[in-house]
Amino acid sequence: MEVLFENLLELDPRQILMWIIGGVLIFLAIKKDMEPTLLLPLGFGTILVNLPFSGAVNQIIDGVKEIGIIDILFNAGIANELFPLLLFIGIGAMIDFTPLMSNPKMLFFGAAAQFGIFFTFSLAAFFGFDIKDAASIAIIGAADGPTSIFVANYFNSKYIGAIIVAAYSYMALVPIIQPFVIRLITTREERLIRMEYPRKSVPKIAKILFPIIVTIIAGLIAPRSVALVGFLMFGNLIRECGVLNSLSETAQNELANLITILLGITVSTKMQADLFITKETLLILFLGLIAFIFDTVGGVLFAKIINLFSKNKINPMVGAAGISAFPMSARVIHKMGLKEDPQNFLLMHAVGANVAGQIASVIAGGLIIKLVGALL
Repeated sequence: MEVLFENLLELDPRQILMWIIGGVLIFLAIKKDMEPTLLLPLGFGTILVNLPFSGAVNQIIDGVKEIGIIDILFNAGIANELFPLLLFIGIGAMIDFTPLMSNPKMLFFGAAAQFGIFFTFSLAAFFGFDIKDAASIAIIGAADGPTSIFVANYFNSKYIGAIIVAAYSYMALVPIIQPFVIRLITTREERLIRMEYPRKSVPKIAKILFPIIVTIIAGLIAPRSVALVGFLMFGNLIRECGVLNSLSETAQNELANLITILLGITVSTKMQADLFITKETLLILFLGLIAFIFDTVGGVLFAKIINLFSKNKINPMVGAAGISAFPMSARVIHKMGLKEDPQNFLLMHAVGANVAGQIASVIAGGLIIKLVGALL
């Protein structure tokens, strides 16, 4: 009881607030089913690292430094980008690029929907963030958690905890954010546009060559993205080669789930009260929302511009699926299309744009690293 009383006296009110934040993340994971494989371990880890004299993180007691297991995991799995890259193998194994390959022009929508990254980069710099932190915050607009972790850690951003919470929270909120934004900037007539489905099939050899060629091209355009794109495409090659089905299933399930759990509880070391409870955290959450909104706006407006010059009109909602929140965004667009017209099936087009966004987001991450490196 004496030890309990002493530890209670050492409690910082900010730590109690972090317990509440951890509880909210656990609630969202369990009750609202919002990215539970990540938010639940992140929420529990947030409580774990904000206990007085927590043995889970590095601390100095009586002049002696004690090493915490979560910090060991951070140094072993995130400080060297290992966990995000391994997760990309699993994501790559989940993705079917056939809709994109049968309609390659969807690749442009993936690029257009990254507008939020570069807009938010400028905005974060305007608000006074260091250029490295501004780049780390901007990558929230990639709508891709592993890329956000990779870039923020590459730049050694002290805001990595807030960045990850913003990235995954807004990814989970895509079904709320995107429909609201899309309805604001499109007319019902535009949302009713029907699109023809490509008739051509994709041969197996093309599916095998696709990840190899994309890796080479991405490496030439943005060399810093090679690790991200390469592991993503390696996962896809495992899926498409046809001789590693058991490995493909392992990558999609056991590997992806295990790494996601480890990521969540490991990143919580950056959720310690003195790092997280700052005015900058609130600003980062705001900027993350702006990034997601302008990703959606960029994709929709690009489709509108194409329609000015094209006979075969594109439903602007498909442009919004160019963000990397796969496959949530594609499902949202498909449901919106059916709500406007029960016979308007946009899923294949939306999936094509969505997987294009997955490729574009990791290339954008590499370009941001290259751009900031050139400015320093």
